[in-house]
Amino acid sequence: MPYTVQGVVARGKGEPVSVETVIVPDPGPGEAVVNVQACGVCHTDLHYREGGINDEFPFLLGHEAAGVVEAVGEGVTEVAPGDFVILNWRAVCGQCRACLRGRPWYCFNTHNAAQKMTLEDGTELSPALGIGAFVEKTLVAAGQCTKVDPAAPAQVAGLLGCGVMAGIGAAINTGGVTRGDSVAVIGCGGVGDAAILGASLAGAATIIAVDVDDRKLAWARDFGATHTVNSRQGDPVEAIRELTGGFGADVVVEAVGRPETYQQAFYARDLAGTVVLVGVPTPDMTLELPLLDVFGRGGALKSSWYGDCLPSRDFPMLIDLFLQGRLPLDRFVTETIGLGDVEAAFARMHHGEVLRSVVTL
Repeated sequence: MPYTVQGVVARGKGEPVSVETVIVPDPGPGEAVVNVQACGVCHTDLHYREGGINDEFPFLLGHEAAGVVEAVGEGVTEVAPGDFVILNWRAVCGQCRACLRGRPWYCFNTHNAAQKMTLEDGTELSPALGIGAFVEKTLVAAGQCTKVDPAAPAQVAGLLGCGVMAGIGAAINTGGVTRGDSVAVIGCGGVGDAAILGASLAGAATIIAVDVDDRKLAWARDFGATHTVNSRQGDPVEAIRELTGGFGADVVVEAVGRPETYQQAFYARDLAGTVVLVGVPTPDMTLELPLLDVFGRGGALKSSWYGDCLPSRDFPMLIDLFLQGRLPLDRFVTETIGLGDVEAAFARMHHGEVLRSVVTL
């Protein structure tokens, strides 16, 4: 029997979201139904509501989530009913050229549930990032469920489903930060602070946080920043160079997604250093850099998809570090809210008042 539940739906571009009745089908082959226990409010959900991802309205929003498997379809062996899981939006296929080369974190054929969740009148919903987790139960591909230790609170575990994993992975997986490195992070929202936390976890000696908001810079120190720079008050490139012996940082993580901040990241790195773009640009943005500078400075310019994570490898490891008291994921949770509070949470997020609002169910 299909499940009748309540979920947060965006019906049109820029329209306030609403809590509506959602029909969730029984899981088919390779699928799972998950009882959602918590889901973070991420900027990506707001991008969906604003039509910044695509125009396939109505959307079932929410994707940064954890919960318990309710039921599985035919052929599912990865998880079973009762398993506590974090949902991920890059279920690897195991068969594409990236997977067969031993690089499944680059999987070029990630997949979602084949069936659609609908409104009561049969209108098909587009689940955000193939998940749709601002809802009491959601239907996903079984590969989107990563089993972790149930001792972790759902409101903490779910954050690894998107923003926190993106930031930690940008520093460790994509940027390759290691002990003794100097790191600068431009943009200190949830993803940027997660990159700072990742750099600290990896043993970076100098971690420079850059933002225009002193409140966010104070948060950055809580996650391991050794220095802070308010870029409204001076040139951040010169400040980063001054704090790194005049050379620039070994790794610069750009967590804003704008051409001007990317240029700052490019010139704030040391020769042969690495720039990691994890901030998400809009389709109209372009970047212009002197090609001679790209050639002459060497190093690497990288983008980071989902922190180049492999959920089956990274989620359980990071949850274990949290449970050992070595990874303070709980500091990202500013508030817990209900399904009916998502629209207000978007406003607080837009004004930089929270690191994460988390819907609990």
